[in-house]
Amino acid sequence: MTVQTFRELLTQRPFRPFRLVMSSGQAYEVRHPEMAMLTRTSILVGIGETDEGVPAEFKICSLLHVTAVEPLSLGEPRQAGIG
Repeated sequence: MTVQTFRELLTQRPFRPFRLVMSSGQAYEVRHPEMAMLTRTSILVGIGETDEGVPAEFKICSLLHVTAVEPLSLGEPRQAGIG
């Protein structure tokens, strides 16, 4: 997947939440565009949320290791073990 693909996902309006599936099998949910940030080779995904509404931590995901992007429905509950 390319930087342009992720840029389009993060800037589409209305925003559509999605799940990144990594080559390791780990998955990360992006439910708001401000919970992810792109670099040239990676996407940083905010995991958890503090009382202040900011990510508790970030996971750095290499774009080369993203194997799938799955759409999430707005009402879909978070899955256990997924950030």
